[in-house]
Parts: sequence; C-alpha cells; structure tokens
Amino acid sequence: MTIREIAIAKLQQLPESFLPEVSEFIDFVIQKHQSKIADARIPDDMAKAWAQWFEEVDRLEVTTNEPESEFKLQ
Repeated sequence: MTIREIAIAKLQQLPESFLPEVSEFIDFVIQKHQSKIADARIPDDMAKAWAQWFEEVDRLEVTTNEPESEFKLQ
C-alpha cells in the first residue's frame, strides 16, 4: 500500500465533520510547499533558457568591420 493509499484510507475513516479541517490543512501544506516547488523549477528553466541563448549565439554569423574604402588617417 502506498502512502497515498494509506492517507486516503484514513480520510475515509474520518467523520464528515472533520473533513473541512483536513481540507484546510491540505491547503496549508500545498501552499507551504508551492514556493519550494516553484523555486526548484526556476534554475532548471533558467538553465534551459541560457543553453538556448548560447546555441543561438553560436549560430550567429561573425563579420569583420573592414573599412569599405581605402581612406586612411595619417
């Protein structure tokens, strides 16, 4: 039996009047951990964005800035 199945079995044993409190607690736990989940995703997303940027930069054509005329300052 998984922890999810155990938790669901416990929920099913509770009286209906306890469920609002349990639901509020579940909301609290989700909110508490959402910022950690979001923070964990940022570096991965950021790493992908930087990798894509470097790949695009590597494909850019590099040109030299040679003067178009033979004029030279003396």
